[in-house]
Amino acid sequence: MEYQRLRLQPTAAAVSPLKTQSESLYWRNQFQSPVFLKEFAPVTSIHFVPASHATDEDVASSGSLSGARGRFAVTTGTRVQIYSMRTSRVVKTITRFKDVARSAHFRADARLLVAGEDTGAVQIFDTNSRTILRSFQGHQMPVHVSKFSPDVAQVLTASDDRTVRLWDMPEQKELRRLESHTDYVRAGVVSPENPNMILSGSYDSTVRLWDLRMGEHGGEAMRMEHGAPVEDVIIYPTGGSGIAASAGGPVLRVWDLMSGGRCMHAISNHQKTITKLALSVDSGAGFTTDQNSGGMRLLSGGLDHLVKVYDPAQDYRVTHTMRYPAPILSLAVSPDESHIAVGMSDGTLCIRKRQLKASELESRERRRAAFRTGAYEHFLDAGQASTGPERASAATRQDELSVESTRRQRLKQYDQLLKAFRYRDALDASLQQGVPAGVTFALIMELIRRSPSGQADGLRRAISGRDDVTLEPLLRFLLRHATNPQYTSLVCDALTMVIETYASVLGQSPIIDDLFGRIWSKLSEEMRLQNQLFQVNGALEMILARSALGAATS
Repeated sequence: MEYQRLRLQPTAAAVSPLKTQSESLYWRNQFQSPVFLKEFAPVTSIHFVPASHATDEDVASSGSLSGARGRFAVTTGTRVQIYSMRTSRVVKTITRFKDVARSAHFRADARLLVAGEDTGAVQIFDTNSRTILRSFQGHQMPVHVSKFSPDVAQVLTASDDRTVRLWDMPEQKELRRLESHTDYVRAGVVSPENPNMILSGSYDSTVRLWDLRMGEHGGEAMRMEHGAPVEDVIIYPTGGSGIAASAGGPVLRVWDLMSGGRCMHAISNHQKTITKLALSVDSGAGFTTDQNSGGMRLLSGGLDHLVKVYDPAQDYRVTHTMRYPAPILSLAVSPDESHIAVGMSDGTLCIRKRQLKASELESRERRRAAFRTGAYEHFLDAGQASTGPERASAATRQDELSVESTRRQRLKQYDQLLKAFRYRDALDASLQQGVPAGVTFALIMELIRRSPSGQADGLRRAISGRDDVTLEPLLRFLLRHATNPQYTSLVCDALTMVIETYASVLGQSPIIDDLFGRIWSKLSEEMRLQNQLFQVNGALEMILARSALGAATS
């Protein structure tokens, strides 16, 4: 039998080489003419002014950032150099350090800069006058992490003394000390969407997630084993801070924080230790005709002189590689995606630039405004407006391929609160009218599962801290489903937790006492019914056994 060869439409696998080629062209051709500058010591840290103030509105007229917002800090030796993104020249130098400086970091308004040093001191500077405004004394060894929290009044630090600390800047005092690491802590970051969540990485080969709202376990909510001394960690600024990445040895690992710290990917494309990670949130890479749209890319730099670019949408496949003349110690991408800065062990600073288009800036600002206001219809309107009448008429031709667009479904309120680790609010949202019982019990099961100690800590946090008004909806819900065999075990777990939590105050609220009485009566009636069913079952078994015996003897 002969088979006819079919002509198929190109699949994703078939077009992937072209996509990879176009992405390489983006990184190679758009970031042209790298500028190499020589510093006096290894460049250990690079930081651009954060995106909250360095918006595209600042670059609409000139194509680049200007003033204090168009700057980045370079930490090298005993000084911090502040560069202009427009001229790639030093505009200010801060030298008020007694030892090697570490991890200079801008606040979102670009007016303050924090930096640690090898003496253990942490200092906050006025970027205009270079005056020391605050000094934190507490670390006993070099401070390799010093960053402003999204809460602008707080500063995160981590040190070789194996501690992670949070400081209050106005009062100049230590707010919280996290001490579970057993070796040098060289990486740390505050969640961009929840200032109460801190991720740290240490030379003890662990990545730890801390919840400042927890009193138990020293605030440690999660522990992940990286398998090598951890050099850097990041949390994605999207997806409710549920995805994190860590680098240590030649391995890059991606963690799902919403699933208890599950390792989603483990990638090893470097030959030597990965020292730094960076995110390009809206790069525009991977698009051949429409440069107004972009995708997230993860960049890693290592001691093998290479910077690798990964595409998270393609299971973190390497889409481009950049080679540098020396081992890489620091790496950063500007918020407007126009600069890539790399610092090396021989003191070389490399700056790559690309020219931003006005249409790209306008498109990004429209998308950001739509996300801020929730106007998802904007994307449909913008897509129809950008096609124009010629494209619209061409789409009506019979030989054109029409692809149906799907709108991403927004998370329910209880899902959003659960992602933000607001367990009590998430449980309250799931108890509202109109939410199916299966959803509420699924959330209770997830709260029980989010318990590192195995003692249902997540459910305890959701139930505790209530008065009779806020406890009443939960008890009414459990009363309604107390005899549903599908949810019996979960009802028992929740009731046990309620009794353990509020045993000392039971009897003080008539409403709560009445609900407990009704639950007890309902459960007692159910137990009586179960006993009767067991009796009937036993009687039936005796009758059947006697019938079988009589048939056998006859």
